[in-house]
This record gives sequence, structure tokens and C-alpha cells, in this order.
Amino acid sequence: MSDSAGDNSKPRAVVLGGCGFIGRNLVEYLVVNDLVSGVRVVDKTPPQLAFLNPAHTKVFEDPRVEYKSANLINPASCASALDPGDGAPWAIVANCAGETRVGQTEAVYAEGIVTLSTNVAKQCAKLKVPRLVEISSGHMYSSDKPHKEDDPIDPWTVEARMKSKVEQELKKLEPELNYTILRPAIVYGIADRRSLTPRLLYGGIYKHLGETMKLLWTADLKMNTVHVRDVCRAIWTLAFKPEANKQIYNVVDDANSTQGSLAELVSNIFKINHDYYGTAISTLAKNDIASVAEEANDKHLTAWADICRKYSLAHTPLEPSAGAELLLNKRLCLDGARLRAAMPLDVPAPTEHKLVQVLEDYASMNLFPKELLL
Repeated sequence: MSDSAGDNSKPRAVVLGGCGFIGRNLVEYLVVNDLVSGVRVVDKTPPQLAFLNPAHTKVFEDPRVEYKSANLINPASCASALDPGDGAPWAIVANCAGETRVGQTEAVYAEGIVTLSTNVAKQCAKLKVPRLVEISSGHMYSSDKPHKEDDPIDPWTVEARMKSKVEQELKKLEPELNYTILRPAIVYGIADRRSLTPRLLYGGIYKHLGETMKLLWTADLKMNTVHVRDVCRAIWTLAFKPEANKQIYNVVDDANSTQGSLAELVSNIFKINHDYYGTAISTLAKNDIASVAEEANDKHLTAWADICRKYSLAHTPLEPSAGAELLLNKRLCLDGARLRAAMPLDVPAPTEHKLVQVLEDYASMNLFPKELLL
């Protein structure tokens, strides 16, 4: 990257998994707010194949942005991805990479999360990077009481189990490694595919089917949330705070969202009714949650395929499927006080407007039928 690309008094950053949901939003945040002299985007998916919207495409074409293809599971590829070359050393490495696809084997998650993040951390220690910001998981404990960062953990998704191993690996690399760990709640916003967007797709599907959307368990199941913009702000803000070094932060908004509050938003957007199976039926389902998930996914995927045909959506990456573990009676409830002491949030709670924005963005690229939003 040439010196003319940016103001060299500003820091240089690396965003690993930079074409993913949080990654692309972080790149946009850094470039639009003119925070960096240069940013290297590392991803195995090139931007051209990542379904970037026009705003993100424009950001990725900015002269300060450099794309590098890498497979971070491979140590040599990881070392090459993080080599600063002739430019100034990195001020921050944000690790937003990792396996997030639903329904992979344990081995795929272990490699795509633990091996990948350990490679990154070792390389950052070797390069003496001032701060690695590692995106972990908020699914570390199921409780109705807000879970603090230093409370005991009992991770309840395979991704969270792997992320907890990563957290241990980072500790082992002290004192050489400077790092901050973020444990986000359910992250939503433009370009989300796997967090709240499947629930939005269910809304569209039940509108299409003319049926009531029925959900397992009850309305008061805790499902705390955070907007992607606040995740990006937290990554950047904490990276430069000395007191955040070797610390963990929950990243969560003030909404104390529940399954009920989110279902209300979805029902209002699509003008549909929703209901709950309740605890008794859901407990029966729990004994065979894998087949319940499979049956629900079959119904949703069949209807979604019909919708895609009806509205000529040829290549949408959106999928209305959920992993079985996310259908369990588990609660995501986080205490955000530690982060609040470091920065205020921009987006205190999910709103219909914020969720519709996500779908309108996909509709503008012909990846979601705008007719379902009318």
C-alpha cells in the first residue's frame, strides 16, 4: 500500500474475517470515520463473492483497504496474512474470523475456531502487536440473572465451547501477548445472516404460508442483543485502552431482549400472529431436539425455496435454518456494566426500523423479496 493511501500518523489495522458480518462492518467503521491510515482485510472469501452491499463495496474499493486471501488454519498462511510488509507495524489485529456455519462436525469447529485463533494469537505475540481483539461468544452461561465476565462459565453451544478454549489459549501466551476478549450477545444489523436474520426469515415464511408463527418454550426466554455498530465501536475503543489489556468484556445493549420482545418485532414487521408451545410440549421436544430442529428446518427450507422461486431470487445466501442447540431452553443474559464504564452505546435496543433495514438491504440486492415487506 502506497504512502499516499492514507495519513501515516494514523494507526494501521488488520481485520481477520473482514468479509464476514462483523468484519465488513468494522472495515466500514474504520474507513468512514477515517480512523486508520490503512486496513488489511484477510478472508478466504474474496469481496467479489461475499454479497457485499453497494456501501460496503465502495468501502472495500477505498485506497486504504488492502485485501489478502488466507487460510488462517494453516500457520504459514496465517504468518503471511499478518506480515506487515514494508508498512508501519499493526496497531491492532481484530479477529472476527472463525467457523460459524450451522451443523458442522466438532472437528470442523475445533479447527475453524481453536486452531485458527491460536495461530493468530501466536503470530501476534511474535510480532509484538500492541493489541489483538478476539471476538469470543456470549453463550458462556445460561441464566436469568445477568452473567458477569468473571462469573463461572458453562458454555452451551459448540461455538462457545470452542471460544472458551481459545480464551484459555490466549491466557497461556501471557505476558508476550496483549489481547482483549469480547463476548457479544446476539449481534444484529446490516449483513447479518445467522443471528437474528433467520428469525426475520421465519416471519416472512409464515406471512407467505398465512400461518401463525409458533415458537418453543415461552416469551420470557432471555435472548440479549447488541447492534453490530456497537460491536465495531467496542473493538476499536477497547483496543487503545491500557486497562482493557488481558480483560474480557460482555458486549450487550440495554434492551434485555427476550424471545417475546424479538417475536413482537418480527410479528409487527410482517403483520403476522405468533404463539408459544409452552414448557410442557417443549420439554417433550427437548428429548429429541435434533429431530424437532430437522422437522422445523425442513418446513422452513421448503417454504423458503417456494418463496425464492416465486420472487425469482436466484442466488440468495440467506437460509432460514437454526442449529438444534439454539432451540434448547437456554438463556442468553449478559451484564454489560464493564463495557458501559468504557463507552456508551449508540443503539440501546433493537427496533422494527433497525430490523427492517437489514431486510431492505438484502431486498435492494435481490436477495430477499421486497414484496414480503409491503
